Amino acid sequence: MREALKEAKLALNEDEVPIGAVVVKNGSIIGRGHNRKEALKDPTAHAEIIAITAAANSLGDWRLEGATLYSTIEPCLMCAGAILQSRLDCVVYGAKDKKYGAFGGLIDVRNKDWNWNFKVVSNVLNNESKALLKNFFNKRRDG
Repeated sequence: MREALKEAKLALNEDEVPIGAVVVKNGSIIGRGHNRKEALKDPTAHAEIIAITAAANSLGDWRLEGATLYSTIEPCLMCAGAILQSRLDCVVYGAKDKKYGAFGGLIDVRNKDWNWNFKVVSNVLNNESKALLKNFFNKRRDG
C-alpha cells in the first residue's frame, strides 16, 4: 500500500486527484498507476485501470490470477469491472469512497453470481490516503 501511496503522490505532483494503485504478484510489483484523467483527457485513466493494464502487459496475459491490487481509494464501478475481468484474487484499498465506491461505499458488487470471486480488504493506511485527498481538494477550493 505504501507503493500505491507513492503513486498517489506522483498524481498530486501532476495536479491530478491523488489516487495511486499497484498490482502485486508473487511479492513483486507487476503494474503501477496513478490518476491521469487530466493529462490524458481520458475519463477511464483511473489509477487502478492503468495499474491493471501495466500488469497485464508485464505478464503478457490479461488473466491476473494470483495477483492483488492495492489502491489508495475504494475502486469505482468501472474499476470493479476491470478487477472482475482481469481475475485479480484480492483488492486492498485505503479510503472509502461514498460517492463512487463499488465495494460498499456507494454500491457493493461483491457476493454476486460473478464467474470470478475475489477478496476485498479495506481501510489499509486509510488515514494517509484520506489526508492526501483532503489536502488536494482543500487547496482546490481555496483557489
